[in-house]
Amino acid sequence: MSYALEELVADCRAILARELGPSGREEIRVLLERLLRDEAFLERHCSDATPPGLHVLHDEPEMGFQVLAHINAKARVSPPHDHGASWAIYGQASGYTDVTEWIRLDDGANPAHANLEQRVTYRLEPGHAHIYQDGMIHSIDYPDRSRFVRVTGTNLDRIPRIMFDVKTGKVTQMTPQQAS
Repeated sequence: MSYALEELVADCRAILARELGPSGREEIRVLLERLLRDEAFLERHCSDATPPGLHVLHDEPEMGFQVLAHINAKARVSPPHDHGASWAIYGQASGYTDVTEWIRLDDGANPAHANLEQRVTYRLEPGHAHIYQDGMIHSIDYPDRSRFVRVTGTNLDRIPRIMFDVKTGKVTQMTPQQAS
């Protein structure tokens, strides 16, 4: 059964109008997995014909959420980072993404320094999606030609987000991802 991007957007609007919290996000996660099984969506937005880069598929004017396609030509390992005061749902379209979730061991009193510890590592395979709640620290590692779709609670370029250097403990502000 097909499920189009426009249907996901309409469903996200309806869900977020009644439930902004974790249970609403879980509903969106399930629907994102459904979208990632739609061959027409994958061919249009996540195929080899899609130019590499970050593509804004939907930028919700009223509710603020975004749907983005990450078409990655080259492998990358990100530093641990958060999405600030927003949530994000990553859904794997092709390839895979290894994700590590981190916990902060210090109390956050020093905004320039943090002590992190790995909590869990897992692999997102095609068709699977995972929620990262507000402030959750995670890092991603993917191979060449990996592609994923991400739904965020807001345009992340508009809010403060931080990244962490695990070896030195240094905390720095993230720069815009150019998703708008």
